[in-house]
Amino acid sequence: MAIRYNGFSTVGRIKKFHLTDFELVRQDLINHFNIHKGQKLMSPDFGTIIWGLLYEPMTADLKAILVDDVTRIVKYDPRLRADRVVINEFEQGLKVDIELTFLPGNFSSSLQLEFNSNSEQVAVV
Repeated sequence: MAIRYNGFSTVGRIKKFHLTDFELVRQDLINHFNIHKGQKLMSPDFGTIIWGLLYEPMTADLKAILVDDVTRIVKYDPRLRADRVVINEFEQGLKVDIELTFLPGNFSSSLQLEFNSNSEQVAVV
C-alpha cells in the first residue's frame, strides 16, 4: 500500500489549497527555509541560518556551513533526502540548488531557492 500525504497551503494559491504527496512535502520544506534559526518558540534549533549570513563574504568555509545547514533541514523531514546541495551567490543574496529524493516513492526532483536580501520570504525559481 502506498503512503499518501495530504494537507493544505494558502501560500501562492488562488484556487488550489489541497496539496498531496511531493507537492505537500516540498511546501513543508520551503516553509522551514522561511524560518530564521531560533525564531520558532520552544525550538531554538529549528530554522535556517542562511538569512543571517546573506551579507557575509562567500568563503569555502561559509559555503560548507551553508551546505551543512541545508542538509540538516532536509534531514529534519523523514520523507526527503538531499542528494546534492549547491550554494551560489547572486547580487542580492544566495541561490540554493537541492537535488531531492522523495523517499516513500523514490521520486527525484530539484528545488532551486533564492534567499534575497530585499525579501523576507524565500523564492522558488
